[in-house]
Amino acid sequence: MTKNAIVTGATSGIGEATAIALAENGYNLIITGRRVDRLRQLKKTLEAEYGIQVETLCFDVRDKHQCAANLEHLPDGFERIDLLVNNAGLAAGLEHIDQGDLHDWDAMIDTNVKGVLYVTRIISRKMIEAGGGHIVNIGSIAGTETYENGAVYCASKHAMHALSQGMHIDLLRHGIRVTEIRPGMVETEFSLVRFHGNKERADNVYTGLEPLTGEDIAETIIWAVSQPAHVNISEIVVMPSQQANAYYSYKK
Repeated sequence: MTKNAIVTGATSGIGEATAIALAENGYNLIITGRRVDRLRQLKKTLEAEYGIQVETLCFDVRDKHQCAANLEHLPDGFERIDLLVNNAGLAAGLEHIDQGDLHDWDAMIDTNVKGVLYVTRIISRKMIEAGGGHIVNIGSIAGTETYENGAVYCASKHAMHALSQGMHIDLLRHGIRVTEIRPGMVETEFSLVRFHGNKERADNVYTGLEPLTGEDIAETIIWAVSQPAHVNISEIVVMPSQQANAYYSYKK
């Protein structure tokens, strides 16, 4: 039986790579994001290459009303959701706490924490009604480690770590599996967003080492969701081979 998946933040990076990997594995997809042109192009590509059903929902997960309007009543064919990938997230700014930008803080907390809550609340109810499902949360090594200039981002990903554990407990009786993926350095638009479009600063983050790619994380997700129904992969930490943790990396 064909499975249905929702991937948030599917317009680039890990989200886009995950949508492609799921399509390759026969999933029908709902892909969400804020850039409608990218959603439409990805839909066109996936349907043409893999012959699956793809629906696009263009909205901002930070807005609880938009989440409800788009997710409460899903397109035909998606009455059952087998997999939710909570990927939409960001880092904004890299300053000491006394110099932090309030708009950056709001963006991170509203996206990385509240957005995950808004989406999960709606979709988990649908999974309960259907008798099961799987939720994959894209966290970060910042969910268990804290580094200089990253206090608020780290706090938001610590919240994701706690939410993943709490979701698993709360949804256990309903047969819903929960997996948290915590990557180290992944070269996507992440750093470009963090530095507000400053490409030079973004590129410097990865100079001298080979970071992970969105495809690496997508392959990890596919492995986790492909396990037998009685197996739950609770959490996976994925690092570039040149990175040990949030503090130590070897740059050539």
